Amino acid sequence: MATIPTITIPGMAPAAAPTPEAQPTRPPKVAKPADKRGWWWGTGRRKTAVARVRMKPSSNPTFVVIGATGKKKTIDEYFSEVRDRNDCVAAFKAANMEGKFEVVAQCHGGGKMGQSQAIRLGIARALRDYDPACEGALRQAGFLTRDSREVERKKYGQAGARRRFQFSKR
Repeated sequence: MATIPTITIPGMAPAAAPTPEAQPTRPPKVAKPADKRGWWWGTGRRKTAVARVRMKPSSNPTFVVIGATGKKKTIDEYFSEVRDRNDCVAAFKAANMEGKFEVVAQCHGGGKMGQSQAIRLGIARALRDYDPACEGALRQAGFLTRDSREVERKKYGQAGARRRFQFSKR
């Protein structure tokens, strides 16, 4: 194996290898303060559903969902599917903070499944602002990433987004 010759230029010092101390370090993340009433906020979106979530630490945890009608319902009354109820509290389970918060989620648009996943994203964002130490667990579970998949629009001259009308030769 051939060695590469080093060239020294008179008057210039050789370049030193970067030391670990010279590497820039990221400053530790600091928790964002709550609003003046003690709530942490997070907005979640999925498909066409939008959820505005607010939460604060509480000794008697409650989970209230306000739908498009404006009525306050518990999570069990609002979501009939177990899958959707589990989606809503999944961020708390990933961060090991179950049963420690009072949560109020206001939803509109989309269906129940999209709303439950929007609530999950809103809770994860609010938890990240409350305690930045749990961001790693939330990100590893995929709860801080917005699912950007949307329904493809219907095109003119077609039966749907991709479906064509039936072809007839004669």
